[in-house]
Amino acid sequence: MCESLNQLNAQVFDMFCSIGGLTYGLQEAGITVKAGLDIDSSCRYAYEKNCGATFIEADIRNISFSDISTYFNDAEYRILVGCAPCQPFSSHTAKRKSCQLDSRWNLIDEFLRIILEGQPEVISMENVPQLMDKAIYHKFKRELTDAGYKIADGVISCTDFGVPQKRCRLVMLGSLLDRIDMPKSAAKEPKTVRQVIEHLCPLEHGQSSETDPLHVCSRLEPINLKRIRASRPGGSWRDWPTALLPNCYKRDSGLSYGSVYGRMQWDKPAPTLTTQFYRYGTGRYGHPEQDRALSLREGAILQTFPEQYQFVAPGEKTPFTKIGRQIGNAVPPSLASAIGRAITDHLKKREKRNV
Repeated sequence: MCESLNQLNAQVFDMFCSIGGLTYGLQEAGITVKAGLDIDSSCRYAYEKNCGATFIEADIRNISFSDISTYFNDAEYRILVGCAPCQPFSSHTAKRKSCQLDSRWNLIDEFLRIILEGQPEVISMENVPQLMDKAIYHKFKRELTDAGYKIADGVISCTDFGVPQKRCRLVMLGSLLDRIDMPKSAAKEPKTVRQVIEHLCPLEHGQSSETDPLHVCSRLEPINLKRIRASRPGGSWRDWPTALLPNCYKRDSGLSYGSVYGRMQWDKPAPTLTTQFYRYGTGRYGHPEQDRALSLREGAILQTFPEQYQFVAPGEKTPFTKIGRQIGNAVPPSLASAIGRAITDHLKKREKRNV
């Protein structure tokens, strides 16, 4: 029986590849990823530098399966993966009546179109759990099933797959070959904030590391510096004296916003990272001890990018908010690796039956 997907003659193409979280994790699982596609050109350096794959700048709406088919190199097993932008389906966005007017809402339909055009043997998709309840996802699954795909899907906790973060994601796998199983957890205990970022050098707010330009954190306004000094790990603005409260939190309507302006706890997983994890006031993203919000590097590590992962070319200025958004949007590589192992197990079982 073949011991790797390279021997199995399989190739992967990554739709919506961004900075490479999904590609990097799949490669850790032994899968060859030849190329990825994304509309955001600023992702090119990180993707190609860390993943060693070709970055294709394009809008999925303007391509067909034939445009990417050469990257499969006549592989016996063609694997198409992707994580369409999740913002239109998030719990925050779904509260707005205009969420379906978001230009990204129908990108999942474009992913479906390309799958049906090319009929790759294996497919995978990752997104926010809220998508599972949407009609657009039911249509996605129904049309794949009608095309012969055997589907496995469900919402999984990323802490079960080595991600030190309270993050749940919808994962879907499909195969034209046979039944495919969901990723299996290998983690015994959830990783904690302390385990992954305590070793990093301390920073003052607004400061950056002399040795790692990505270990940089945002500057706090004087009032927020007072607030974080009054905050305790696992707490919120409710711990502050009244003089530090914003006016909105002095009214009854502000009482429901309890998960902001807090510090993380050393010995627990981090809260779910968003695209604004580097801002103290947007969640419990205060450092457990230091009077500042998370640095970009700390956010990347909590998303399970390796500490050496490069996001900008040497000598180039770090585009703070753009990289923060890319990190917050990324598929955690440790989760991607688990998805990759599920795919390799699936194909190895098939090879064994064919011997």
